[in-house]
Amino acid sequence: MPIGDADWLKLTPEAALEPALPVCDPHHHIWAQRHDPPAYPSYLLPDLAADIRDSGHNIRSTVFIEVKAFYRDSGPEAMQPVGEVEHVHKVADEAGSYARGKDGPTKIAASIVGHADLKLGDNVAPVLEAMVAASPRFRGIRHAAGWDASPELAKRDIEGVMSTPQYRAGAKVLAKMSLTLDNSLYHTQLDELAEFARSVPDLTIVLNHVGGLVRVGPYASRDNEVLADWRRGIATAAACPNIVLKLGGVGQKRFGYDWHTRAKPIGSEELANALAPLMHYCIEKFGPNRCMFESNFPVDKISYSYGVVWNAFKRLSKNYSASERAALFHDTAARVYQIVA
Repeated sequence: MPIGDADWLKLTPEAALEPALPVCDPHHHIWAQRHDPPAYPSYLLPDLAADIRDSGHNIRSTVFIEVKAFYRDSGPEAMQPVGEVEHVHKVADEAGSYARGKDGPTKIAASIVGHADLKLGDNVAPVLEAMVAASPRFRGIRHAAGWDASPELAKRDIEGVMSTPQYRAGAKVLAKMSLTLDNSLYHTQLDELAEFARSVPDLTIVLNHVGGLVRVGPYASRDNEVLADWRRGIATAAACPNIVLKLGGVGQKRFGYDWHTRAKPIGSEELANALAPLMHYCIEKFGPNRCMFESNFPVDKISYSYGVVWNAFKRLSKNYSASERAALFHDTAARVYQIVA
């Protein structure tokens, strides 16, 4: 089955719950055809806009997160990621009336998170300066640190990269420029992340995908032990006031659920019940003002539709106060990524 197969996703149609509730989606991608396995089809502006429009949710704004697409094909290697920021800036300008919510057009890619190699240390500054010049929407970078010994898990960088002097020097440049650092990693690295966060207290670190829980490979069929380790790591990370957390990304295969294998896609009620223990624990530890729901589309489209995941978030958060829900769905993301919407 193709990832995000439209005919399959239509087997579980849902109308948007609470369609007026303002939402900022702080984590999505845009890319052309990707050939690295598993192969992903193109996901471009019209595709994202259709998911937003068809969902019926009031998506006020979105944040583009780097995905190593649209790089410059010439010039110094360190500067090539600037091309992604340049491209997405043009996409944001083009977006205009593509996706229209209840209160007007969605500001697609209202903020842009690019990529720069923090291992450049102080020499990352010219790359960041070029990104700032490329778009007034540029807010920071993602330098994923995911590493695990298992061959079943992708290695995003070298083992222990967050502890290296070069990575930390680059992070201090980010902090001086008032830029943010998104980080994707595995839950086994949460102690390392906390140590890193304490070394750069002025840097806002956005931890992706509920802290990178892994339930496949060597972590499969060990939920009692694995979830206990994840909870301890989340609590450790939450003790660092400069870390904020994205609640989502759970549709990826490494989270160990079977949703992508089903004959009919999961609905929001079942999804909310499955996600609730993870999400409630994260919100308890970080607080709503340091948490933000995310779609992680199109990656999570392998498991459910855009409308279904936002319905699930609305279902599982129904007992929080109005101000807490405002933070979770919109205000935390808008503050962290400096979105005026």
